[in-house]
Amino acid sequence: MKFQRQAKILDLIEHNEIETQEELSTRLCSLGYETTQATVSRDIKELRLVKALSSSGKYYYTTSVKEAESSFSGRLRNIFRECVTNIESAQNMVVIKTLPGLGGAAAMAMDSMKIPNIVGTLGGDDTVFVVMRDTETALELAEETRAMLK
Repeated sequence: MKFQRQAKILDLIEHNEIETQEELSTRLCSLGYETTQATVSRDIKELRLVKALSSSGKYYYTTSVKEAESSFSGRLRNIFRECVTNIESAQNMVVIKTLPGLGGAAAMAMDSMKIPNIVGTLGGDDTVFVVMRDTETALELAEETRAMLK
């Protein structure tokens, strides 16, 4: 549940200017995640979120630019390892099955890894489709990804 909640927090702050822990907690609750202020505070600390100034003069949560490459990417890799249940390739596509509700987090993790030859990803509830440039690179990605999970 922690990984799902933290993946949803990353998704929420990416698409919304969330100003307070209370606002973040309220949005999580409206999506079915029962949280407390203390839990949200710990998640913010673990995800190394910071506040940035928006063009409207308000502060909102975001990922640290300085930390983005190391900790954010590393955290997403951990989420990826925790949520993936199966990986298969079919021609130039790789299909990644995840625990329910974690397809988006796995797709975000794939995108953050900046893997060469990925044309794009599409994350659903429990499935990620990764489109590769060709069949050979799809096979390689499937093998490397399986190895990463071990």
